[in-house]
Amino acid sequence: MNRPPLAPDLLARFAALVGPGGALTAAEDVASFVEEPRGRWPGRTALVLRPATTAEVAAILKLADETKTPIVPQGGNTGLVGGQTPDRTGGQIVLSLARLNRIREIDPVSATMTVEAGCVLATIRQAADAAGLLFPLSLASEGSCQIGGNLSSNAGGVAALSHGVARDLCLGLEAVLPGGAVLDDLRKLKKDNTGYDLKNLFIGAEGTLGIITAAVLKLAPKPMGRAVAWIGLASPEKALALFRRVSAAAGPALVSFELIADRPLQFGLNHAPALVRPLAGDHDWHVLMEIAALTDERATRDHAEALLAAAADAGELEDAVLAQSETQARALWTIRETFPEKQKAEGASIKHDISVPVAAIPAFIEKAGAQVARIAPGSRLVCFGHMGDGNLHFNVSQPEPGDPADFMAREGAMHAAVHAVARAFGGSISAEHGIGRMKRDELAAMKSPVALDLMRRIKAAFDPNGIMNPGKVM
Repeated sequence: MNRPPLAPDLLARFAALVGPGGALTAAEDVASFVEEPRGRWPGRTALVLRPATTAEVAAILKLADETKTPIVPQGGNTGLVGGQTPDRTGGQIVLSLARLNRIREIDPVSATMTVEAGCVLATIRQAADAAGLLFPLSLASEGSCQIGGNLSSNAGGVAALSHGVARDLCLGLEAVLPGGAVLDDLRKLKKDNTGYDLKNLFIGAEGTLGIITAAVLKLAPKPMGRAVAWIGLASPEKALALFRRVSAAAGPALVSFELIADRPLQFGLNHAPALVRPLAGDHDWHVLMEIAALTDERATRDHAEALLAAAADAGELEDAVLAQSETQARALWTIRETFPEKQKAEGASIKHDISVPVAAIPAFIEKAGAQVARIAPGSRLVCFGHMGDGNLHFNVSQPEPGDPADFMAREGAMHAAVHAVARAFGGSISAEHGIGRMKRDELAAMKSPVALDLMRRIKAAFDPNGIMNPGKVM
């Protein structure tokens, strides 16, 4: 849509709603709000609003609805599908939630925490830990991503296997609707069977229905024992056999089971000199596994060690190392967290965030890998992800040497082919990153007519003037 720039008098009306320091207009101040991490969807805006209260958010959306001014909500700006930045017209206002960053309450008895949308995920996890509890949502970007964005994209992360995704960790929320009405549903109840579950319409909606301003989060007991292992093995089939063994024996204590091809490990080692190779030999595939139990540290490690020994006897693994301290455990996780950043150093990349049934992962990798080789010969598969819940980051780096422009020209064909394989296995084209701009058109092509109609009707009911994050998802 070709939208004209916003008039100066209208910008002044919006800026007045947030007071001094709440509105940014200088080019150098707004620059970080219009560029997302991958640099794929740069935008323009004349105004970034930084409200400090829910009332200020409500006033902004009331004026926006009256004047039909598009609003782009933004959290920590860590999203990877272009859902959080404005378009290039300059006719959209960015609304940053960063100043709504209070922890309103921690209730240890109910095991809940009430937080505002701008709270950084790492801050929430630290506050829960200080209260003797655990908030289990954990992402590589947790030092900068915000809980409002986590909920709006229904983030997953490395602990989803045991604790679920963001949706599963939210008991209630507060949200501002287009027009300025505030939905106050900040409940701590684990059981509430009173009609439609309205909060779940906002979770995963990527700011297209309204703006989440606060949430009640579910906390868990803090584990007393933790065992983290790095495992070298021959194939995804061996990893699947190992997963079946460990999940059967550990149950919900199996927090993470990350499948990692050798190439992302090599990228990390090549571009992060401080990293240390976890195992002495080379292996085609790796698993990073964490078991966290309410038993003590020694008992948890003994259990993990016994499971690894049995797997070795069964030929499911080639080598393994079990962390003997928290420092060693953290070092193993640091290796895993480097992959997205270090892949950038290898040139252009095409990324997929798919999920398939866990049992289908080896076959998916084989079939999708063949499609990648057909479409972009010589390209390098960079596959890693949360095998335990069926989610893979099936990324592809350009050939070395190679022409980045030629490689990226194949992106559409590669997305179509890889996503077709995922759908053939009953999977999804977006496991945890959302739809944003990147997958909007493909979503429209893959959803059933009934599902698309329902989504459009919900959007129209909540946002009849189409001001909320236009051009995203739908």
